[in-house]
Amino acid sequence: MNSKSFCSPRRQRQAIKTGHRCAWTAVLLALWVVGVPRAARAGEAPQWMRALVSVPLPAHDEKTDAVLLYSEDILSVQGNGKIKRTERRVYKILRPDGRKYGKVFANFDSETKINSIHGWCIPAQGKDYEVKDKDALETALFGVEDGELMTDLKTRVLTIPAADPGNLIGYEIEQQVRPYVMQDVWTFQREGTPVREAHYTLQLPEGWEYKAVWLNFSKVEPSAAGSNQWQWVVKDVEGIRPEYDMPPREGVAGQMVVSLIPQGGSQNKGFENWTDMGRWEDGLGQGRREASAEIKQKVVELTAGRAGQLEKMRALAQFVQRDIRYVAIQLGIGGWQPHPAPEIFTHKYGDCKDKATILSTMLKEIGVTSYYVSVNTERGTVTPATPATRWFNHEILAIRLPDGMEDASLVAVLAHPKLGRLLIFDPTDDMTSLGQLRGALQANYALLVTPEGGELLELPKLPAQLNGVQRTAKLSLNPTGTLSGDVREVRVGDRAAAQRSALRSVTKDADRIKSVESMLANSLSTYSLTKASVTNLNQMDQPFIFNYSLVAQNYAKTAGNLLLVRPRVIGNKASGLLETKEPRKYPVEFEGPSRDTDTFEITLPQGYEVDDLPPPIHAEYSFASYESKTETSGNVLRYTRTFEVKETSVPLSKVEDLKKLYRIIASDERNTAVLKPAVH
Repeated sequence: MNSKSFCSPRRQRQAIKTGHRCAWTAVLLALWVVGVPRAARAGEAPQWMRALVSVPLPAHDEKTDAVLLYSEDILSVQGNGKIKRTERRVYKILRPDGRKYGKVFANFDSETKINSIHGWCIPAQGKDYEVKDKDALETALFGVEDGELMTDLKTRVLTIPAADPGNLIGYEIEQQVRPYVMQDVWTFQREGTPVREAHYTLQLPEGWEYKAVWLNFSKVEPSAAGSNQWQWVVKDVEGIRPEYDMPPREGVAGQMVVSLIPQGGSQNKGFENWTDMGRWEDGLGQGRREASAEIKQKVVELTAGRAGQLEKMRALAQFVQRDIRYVAIQLGIGGWQPHPAPEIFTHKYGDCKDKATILSTMLKEIGVTSYYVSVNTERGTVTPATPATRWFNHEILAIRLPDGMEDASLVAVLAHPKLGRLLIFDPTDDMTSLGQLRGALQANYALLVTPEGGELLELPKLPAQLNGVQRTAKLSLNPTGTLSGDVREVRVGDRAAAQRSALRSVTKDADRIKSVESMLANSLSTYSLTKASVTNLNQMDQPFIFNYSLVAQNYAKTAGNLLLVRPRVIGNKASGLLETKEPRKYPVEFEGPSRDTDTFEITLPQGYEVDDLPPPIHAEYSFASYESKTETSGNVLRYTRTFEVKETSVPLSKVEDLKKLYRIIASDERNTAVLKPAVH
């Protein structure tokens, strides 16, 4: 794989945020190999933890693995900009899967120091266990993205013994950091873990101020806890129960974003607004987009003989997509700041912000202006309600289209009141050609970075017909119920990109049709492929096409002298997503707008005619629509259907409508036509 569809500029350190990464099986396996540290019995758990032994538990259900009885974050800011943070957590383990909370992870880098880390277990029976700094394992950061070659982020991992059901486990971490931006996020609502009580204390030097913004939770006013010290407390916070296709955690979890503002307006301050953040990001890119002689020469080479600006832009975009490999080196501020364009060009690699930088530099050489755009690939992480914070994990470009440039391929365009028509393009996504935009970025909120500052704007939402599968089949049914014929699938947009990505490293022809075989296996009880081929595998600006022929024995079922035939031959659009016992709590997120169509023509066996057909279906909702029709023309049974997703998400208020729609689709997919012997 020579590039990625997204990258991860270093997430804000949030002063020095630490936490659990419970889903990382690799971490647990690695620690199992290393072994659990021997517990020191001498040290009893501290009083702030012992006070929780008999407290009532927060509301929870039988599926809850653990509850968070107490959390405390103390942020103490010094006048020189250094920050000391103390983090305390106490969990009660309820089920065996709750043992994962006995793994404590503390991230650090060259700007962060871990002063101390301690863990304790108060068992239901027996004496306390204690583990200290010397028992912690130091390792490279777990969970880095593919393609990240080098980073100075590391992790200290402390394993608390006896994290068994009925026991209390807790820890305390003290760290010191000098952040690049004075901002912190208090995340008090946790995935799957109800919280009994959470505290956040902020201590600032004299003359400093703060700005706090609450998200997904009713605002809580702080109480004064001393001179220039404030404390917030929340109680009885329910855990976030994961649901399929729900918004990202940042989009639903209760949290408070705190920006710290030094006396005198120091440059190193928390962002008060998106304009501030944009100026900061623009400053990081200053002087990085200057073309070297080698870059200038390459631009001339790539654009020679190209007719018009658009063709030149395409040539430069393809070069960056395909010839600049995705490799991330994130050391210090390098996690946020792009490398200089000449350096990127020389090495022929870089991460997403580097790819945006080199393309912006090359476009400038042909007189085309472009701007950085910061976005999170998980739509819903950043919304208009989100304060200016570094929750972005990807860098793309907004390319200012020259006056008069009109082309049907340029669809990912938004009209800016000052800058004119901006084409949103992702140089890292080598499966999506210039002019298009993959679904995850559509209707997503992103930060446009200009010399004047930043502006949060909504990226374009593309027409549904630009993403989907158009499937057509000409088939024949014989009197014994065997179905055979030819199928053609034309994929565009993300549907095409997904197939190309899956086949990128496939070398055997037989392996290239495995996705077709998987789809057929979900639709037909028995089948065989007699031939199959792929068209436009590497032509990104063309539709991706599967052509194949199949034979399905016993497709039609007999009932006396009748034949029962399902007009919907292959492909499933129904979903059991919402068929759960528990009521849905969060919206449903789609990948993006799409339109899929099926047309199946079945030539009937000689001596049979249609006795009964399924009714036509038409279901129309604001977020999606579905329609199908079964009809006959001579001896041909013709089934057509269209499923269109119009919006990128379904709000909770309309989830029941989505459930109805999926049930309508499921019923239609099961419907059968009845054939009877023809009367002569």
